[in-house]
Amino acid sequence: MNQTTRLIAVLVVCLTLNILPALAIEVNIDASKTGEPITKLIYGGLMEPASIQAWAEMLYDRKFFYAVELRLEPEREGPRFLSMPDTWRPVGPAEFVVMDREYSYVGEHTPLIKLDGSTPHGIRQAGLALRKGKSYTGRIILAGDSGASIKVSLVWGVNPGDRQTIKISPFPGSYAKFPLKFTSKADTNDGRLKIVGTGNGEFYIGAVSLMPADNVQGFNPDTIKYLKELGITIARWPGGNYVSGYDWQYGIGDIDKRPPVSDVVRGGLETNDNGIDEFMIFCRLIDAEPYIVVNSGFGDALSAAKEVEYCNGSIDTPMGRLRASGGHPEPYNVKLWGIGNEMYGPWQMGHMQLKHYCLKHSLFTRAMKKIDPTIKVVASGATVEELGWCSITMRQFEGWNLPLTMNVPYKVGSRDDWSYGLLTSILDDVDYLGEHFHTYLDMAFDEKTQRFYDVKDPLELCVRRLPNKLAFKFEAWQEYLKRIPSLKEKNIKFAFDEWSPRNRTVAGGLRIEALAMKSPMAVTLTYHEMFRHTNMIYMAAYAGAFRTLLSDNTGSAVGYRVEGLIFKAFREHLCEIIPVAVIGDSPQPQIKGTVGLDKASKPSGSDTFPLDIVAGVSADRKTLTLSVINPTESAQNFNLNITGLKLSGAGKLWQIAADDVNASNVGGEKPEVDIVEIPVKKIPKKFIVAPISINLYEFEAG
Repeated sequence: MNQTTRLIAVLVVCLTLNILPALAIEVNIDASKTGEPITKLIYGGLMEPASIQAWAEMLYDRKFFYAVELRLEPEREGPRFLSMPDTWRPVGPAEFVVMDREYSYVGEHTPLIKLDGSTPHGIRQAGLALRKGKSYTGRIILAGDSGASIKVSLVWGVNPGDRQTIKISPFPGSYAKFPLKFTSKADTNDGRLKIVGTGNGEFYIGAVSLMPADNVQGFNPDTIKYLKELGITIARWPGGNYVSGYDWQYGIGDIDKRPPVSDVVRGGLETNDNGIDEFMIFCRLIDAEPYIVVNSGFGDALSAAKEVEYCNGSIDTPMGRLRASGGHPEPYNVKLWGIGNEMYGPWQMGHMQLKHYCLKHSLFTRAMKKIDPTIKVVASGATVEELGWCSITMRQFEGWNLPLTMNVPYKVGSRDDWSYGLLTSILDDVDYLGEHFHTYLDMAFDEKTQRFYDVKDPLELCVRRLPNKLAFKFEAWQEYLKRIPSLKEKNIKFAFDEWSPRNRTVAGGLRIEALAMKSPMAVTLTYHEMFRHTNMIYMAAYAGAFRTLLSDNTGSAVGYRVEGLIFKAFREHLCEIIPVAVIGDSPQPQIKGTVGLDKASKPSGSDTFPLDIVAGVSADRKTLTLSVINPTESAQNFNLNITGLKLSGAGKLWQIAADDVNASNVGGEKPEVDIVEIPVKKIPKKFIVAPISINLYEFEAG
């Protein structure tokens, strides 16, 4: 059933049973009262860690961070799971593969394969997703004795002929690079790459790479296509928590010589294949502005200044020459820089007291602006609800024994207000105040017990927990303006460079639940709250933006999750328009929780409960856009009155609606939710809004 048919069916049932709401919500739009335009930078995304899913590399640990060794478990015939990737394993007896440190090509060690006449010895990796007729290209870096004969094979089946083999002979003594190109003749999710040698002596495998041949400068073309269509305008990189353990200098230069290192923040492996140069290529491919965060955890101001020079310096500077030597002579001109990530949190590597971060922020900012005075910096801020929320959640759910100076919520302007202390200490070194906010939609905070507890709120209330967190930050800012008179002159705005709902709930123990339509509705309402405060926001980066794509089992993008559909629709229809006043007769109710920790003193949203409505006009005032969110499981209706603008009547509706709260889009399956375009011949006397829906109306004015 399509959305138009479903809406008609809902109306018929409602009329038959006489269950339409008794009174329609009265909505008044005053187009003469306007705000600042909705900046396109509000549609940003967070990329973390440096290695991103758009990268087309198919091999895990291609530079051999881990030792090649024989596993005790039997070989598994089947696809590789992302949580447990196949690493390299020996072909033949394990004693013929040695991890050599003396002649390592990159990193701490390199596989040395000892040969024994006509018996093949080497390594292989399984779990590769291959498709019939698709070509794959790459390279292998080898060194060894002249008596070695090497074969590199891509295998797609169990029969002897289910493979393509490239022979490399005669063999050089020192490391050399050899191209690889294969075409699979079958579909499989358990393809294998085998590297074996016969003959006399030994050989080294320095590094190996394999990508689909249609990659775009190393990136998956389908992923790039969908991300570009998604419309992400600014990309924050390389984190997130990850940045506090990241050394950007490992990610430049010859990609095969960049050392693989341990991801000390998240565990596992960082290949350093995605460094600054690749990030800049990625941003240009998807038309996003780069936003780089420097390591103020374990990093230092000198390294940060060099990073700015590498990105923005001319070829007459030391770092600019280094960038040019790698094939990038023109400066990248990165204008937005973050000074660390969540430095207020003890989970952060290099976490420090506020007074120490203030000193470090100023040292970083002055050193970086000495290199390029035109850059803008984002300070790592935290209003009191963020500090309190993090303190409780880390203690209650993560097992951290965090010392709390007092019970939460903390007071705005107190010594526990990180952002207030930052602004009062180093105001002249702050261009934008970075703020993060997350919350659990099905939990509320109890001030008496100092713990979160499960709540069974209806959909229209639980999805307001995220925008309420945001609303409190705007309330805190008004208090800052009262306490810091000079703040008014600085024109400092918020940079909400990480935000999202969380899906952890507690009921008899820790568990993870899918949020289905709850998360998309919460994200939508949060954008609405941003649209009401455009004068206070410079940019925003939704933490899940780059994860809104649906992928097949090869890793290629095939569509969007519901959050992606919303992001795409808002980016297309609610970008750079001018918000106008929306006045209703149905105020939003308070939600459960505690003011100053998981909600604001004044509920977020428009006075159109249970709907949430924002409106805006184009710069030429020739169109009016109306965004109507129905976060309930029943149809709603409203009457619309417009002043300050005359509409011609014709319009369109773009609707995203779900049959029930558990609807979701899953890769490889037919989407349950999509964007449906519906013509609107004239403005209805009464707007009837489908359950669980996002509705974007656009009307011509004149």
